[in-house]
Amino acid sequence: MIIELKNDAKPETVEGIKIFLEEKNLPYRFHHIYQKDVFTVVSETDEEVLNILGKMTGIDEIIQDKSEFPLASKSFKNEPTSFCVKNNIIGGNNINIVAGPCSIESEEQIFGIAEFLSKSGIKFIRGGAYKPRTSPYRFQGLGLDGLKLIRAAADEYGLAVVTEVLDSSLIDQTYPYADILQIGSRNMHNFHFLKLLGRIDKPVMLKRGMSAPIAEWLMAAEYILTEGNEKVILCERGIRSFDNLVRNTMDIAAIPMLKNLSHLPVWADPSHGTGRRELVAPVSMAAVAAGADGLIIEIHPDPAKALSDGAQSLYLDQFTALLSQLKVIAQAINRPIDPQISKQTKNLNLCVE
Repeated sequence: MIIELKNDAKPETVEGIKIFLEEKNLPYRFHHIYQKDVFTVVSETDEEVLNILGKMTGIDEIIQDKSEFPLASKSFKNEPTSFCVKNNIIGGNNINIVAGPCSIESEEQIFGIAEFLSKSGIKFIRGGAYKPRTSPYRFQGLGLDGLKLIRAAADEYGLAVVTEVLDSSLIDQTYPYADILQIGSRNMHNFHFLKLLGRIDKPVMLKRGMSAPIAEWLMAAEYILTEGNEKVILCERGIRSFDNLVRNTMDIAAIPMLKNLSHLPVWADPSHGTGRRELVAPVSMAAVAAGADGLIIEIHPDPAKALSDGAQSLYLDQFTALLSQLKVIAQAINRPIDPQISKQTKNLNLCVE
């Protein structure tokens, strides 16, 4: 159950609701999110409780959402969530393109890619400074030096940075260098970590756990939302299955399913979703056609020499060709992609930071 308060609800009204819920032994959380003051109550409530609440002053609406992700659900917020990152709109009707290497490898590499993305009209650069590799003997990233490099390259070419924060001990270190904090598949179930990310004021891109059902994924997002961070992006990156010809099974159907269940922006990662360079372009197009609000794609000037995930990284000319194909699809479904967003922001008043 969600109890949504009126904008002019007085402090004594809030306190009265708290006392009533405590008297009825109903566990609750009080939030200010999406410009609303709300109580979320996860226990079953009877008609008597509902009748009493319905007569209280200051309550605008009582939403009977029995799901375990009420704040992420469309019952709470039916219109798509949109927010701004460095004058770029995330969500709504826009399609964001994020690209860059799996790992930040050197100053030459990341500055060269940043320049290429800028000339291509792309607004977001990705790159990992800390790499959670399955084998401890593989390249683990440049750490803080890598964060400094990608931030400097992004600032030089006017890009926003998407990079992974590996665990709670690295939040403070990663925060100054990132515009969007990426949470990897392995951390989707790290609920203490998610709570900490809910207390920061930067967007969080939450990747789906490698074996996670959609409902569990949305519950993971709820951990972030309940701490007050309303800027959450869901990222489909494939799930593990029995097939070994692809790295993961890219769940395209999850994209429209999420759009039916939730108001949160949905991105797709066709690089990790397939693990094969030749599959990235067709799966990218399928994801956009299915309703994805963004793509995060790995690119590299020389994938054969990449220190991580070279097999799924596009050559730069392949990425350029894919952009042309994506523009055709975006036009067909009447959705703008990144190069057009800067023109829109002047009229939407959404990117006033």
